[in-house]
Formats: sequence, structure tokens, C-alpha cells
Amino acid sequence: MKNFKYIAMVLLGGALYGTLSSFVKLSYSYGFHAAEIAFSQALLAALFLGIYALFTSRKKPTKKLTRKDWVSLLLTGSAIGLTNYFYYYSVYFISASLAIILLMQFTWFSLLIEWVCFRKKPSPLEVVTVFFILAGTLLAGNLWSAQTLSFSVQGILLGLAASVSYAIYIVANSRTGKSVRWQTKSTLIMTGSALTIFLVNTGTIINDHHFGGIFFKWALFLAILGTTIPTALFAAGIPKVGAGVSSILMTIELPVAVLCAHFIVNEPVTLPQIAGVVVMLGAIATMNYYRSRTS
Repeated sequence: MKNFKYIAMVLLGGALYGTLSSFVKLSYSYGFHAAEIAFSQALLAALFLGIYALFTSRKKPTKKLTRKDWVSLLLTGSAIGLTNYFYYYSVYFISASLAIILLMQFTWFSLLIEWVCFRKKPSPLEVVTVFFILAGTLLAGNLWSAQTLSFSVQGILLGLAASVSYAIYIVANSRTGKSVRWQTKSTLIMTGSALTIFLVNTGTIINDHHFGGIFFKWALFLAILGTTIPTALFAAGIPKVGAGVSSILMTIELPVAVLCAHFIVNEPVTLPQIAGVVVMLGAIATMNYYRSRTS
């Protein structure tokens, strides 16, 4: 199969993203908080990607970036920076599996953004799949149980905020920096991410940090696993596979996150939750397949 290598890249990138919520939740046992984790992860990823971009630019020179390129890519990075911060902060209050389920609502939030901002009205099929996503959320999130409802409202709102900012990131990423090398584009996006997280949490990062040997190991691990490698895989694989098919492949993030929550942080998984995940995956895959066929 001609594109098998690039399909595998997108799948691996999505699977790595799916592990993040559980590892971040595990890191909280050391007293770390979301701001310092998200900031250090983005900063290290920007550094790694920047070094790689510098070395590869000598082999393959690129055109000079315009002011518009700089601004648009840094702002796109702001969106993914807020996504990571809100997402990581949400797992402090709610389960890792519920956090990823809330994050996956970006699928229909992105439809809403395109409709409101770009007058791209969703099709009837897309509207129907949104209802299936919401139904799957109720099952997968175990939202009917008293235990789930007892969770902090702040955690739910943070999870939804992460979903909205993720949708903004995806829409912006698909419309900016199309003529920029993926190495340079990824570096600027991660730079914008680190800057935004720092500006939002300046006091916390400067005055209430846990920077040290153990923290650096966690930051390095999360930066490589959750940002640097997936960003590189997506940047190389998505242009070859296509945005529509890639969106379908990236839904692997959901089952991986639920499984990791079960095996890494010992969160229970019930049959209704598994059914909900299947419903959500089917709805998301159907919608993205339809969009890839009609785009």
C-alpha cells in the first residue's frame, strides 16, 4: 500500500497523544501542577524541533517567512498551548478517561466554528453524527452515575475549554502556513504554545514551580512522547494521507486514552463506557470520512 508508512505515522502520533492524560495525572502525585508541566513540555518541544529545523534548513533552504506567517503560526500555537493547559488542569479534578472524552468534542466544535466564522454550514449527516457523539459521550463518560456527577464542575468546564481551543487549533492549523516547511511551522507553533502558557501562568511558573531533577525527567518524557514525536509524525504524515483520512485515523486517541486510564492510573472501565467509546469512534469516523469524500 503506497501510503501505509504515512498512515502508520498518523496512527502512532494519535496513539501517543492518547497516553498523555494518564501520565499527567500520574505526575500530580509528585506535587506538580498543570501550568509548569504544559509550559516545560511546549518549551522543550520548541527547542528540539527548532534544532532539527535549523539543521535541515541547511540541506534544503526555504523561503523567508513573512510577518503574516509568523503571527498566524504563533497564534495557532497559542490555541494548542491553551488546549494542553486546560486539558492537563482538567485531569486534576476529573478522571483521565472523562477528560479525553470531553476533549473529543472538538469534532463538532470545529463544525460550529467553521459555520460561524466561515459560513460553512454543516450537512445533515454531520448534524446527525453530532448527536451520536453526544450520546456516546453520555455512555463513555459514565455521566449518569452519582460518582461522576459529584466531580468538580471546574473539571468539566476545563475539559470543554480544552475541546474548544483544540477545535480552534485544528481549524487554524489547516488554514495557516501552508507554504512553510513542517519543521519551521512546528517550531513556531510550539514557540507560540510555550509563550501563551507562560503569559497565562507567569506567577505560578516563576514563584510556585517544582523545577528540579525529577521534574525535568517528567518534562523531558512528556515533551518527547506527547509533543515532539507526534508533531513530527503528523507534519510528515498528514499531508500525504490527507486531512479527512487523518482525522479518522486520529480517533485512535480515544480508545488508547481510555485503556491507559485503566492500566496506568487504575480507573475502572465498564461495558457501557466501552459501548460509548465505540459509538463515538463510529460517529467521528463516519463524519470525517464523509467530509474527506466531499471536500
